[in-house]
Amino acid sequence: MHPYLFHSGHLLLPTFGVLAALGLMAALTLSLRTAALVGLNPDRLWNAGLFTLLSAFTLSRILLIATNLHNFLAYPILLLIVPFLTATGIQLTLAATLIYLRIRHLPLLDTLDAWSPCASLVWAFLALGHFAEGSDAGLPTTLPWGIRIPPSHIRLHPVALYAAIAAAILTPLLLRQLKHRRQPGDTVAIALVAAGTLQFLLTFFRQPYPYTTTSAYILLDPIQWIALGMIVVAAVILLLPRKLVTHAV
Repeated sequence: MHPYLFHSGHLLLPTFGVLAALGLMAALTLSLRTAALVGLNPDRLWNAGLFTLLSAFTLSRILLIATNLHNFLAYPILLLIVPFLTATGIQLTLAATLIYLRIRHLPLLDTLDAWSPCASLVWAFLALGHFAEGSDAGLPTTLPWGIRIPPSHIRLHPVALYAAIAAAILTPLLLRQLKHRRQPGDTVAIALVAAGTLQFLLTFFRQPYPYTTTSAYILLDPIQWIALGMIVVAAVILLLPRKLVTHAV
């Protein structure tokens, strides 16, 4: 495991942070190409992507400060660099992005189609970051490619590496589909089904979520619920008239 690319005294350069930044920049650069494939202005799609990223960061920091005000006042810099993204933060980011797209007159389904390969590319980089830092641990395995996370000597499934490989394969497939899509929404629907299915299957190799008393979590892992939700959203996009979906926002 290589959690840090550089470590000198109190100066740390986390591998995950570097890979995440590279992934986001690569995705924004790729959006310039995917925008042209769906007939959108590349600069406008770049700006929309940048707005979404900044919204996610800003809103997550605001939520983090609001829920940890005492710690923020004591250690402001330390708290701000903590990776933090909750379900509430994601929902607020989605709402802000939808408002931005409407104000900028960017068609929803075309934009989501153009962003689909970009999102898959980011997923690949984030998964590599998790693999480098030794997070997203898998279940014990006797397979030769199992990894050991110190101080344990037990071999575990490299779930993060599985996810990175899957996302790396999915990205060019989505790009190819985007070039030949029949109507707006096709690419994002395929992306949601593919990513949701892959995430659902990966849960069988990763360590179980620490269950609560909530009955929903007893039936399925939280990630599995999210994966099923992605597939349901894809079904809605495919079944509803595309003009209705586009003008609903």
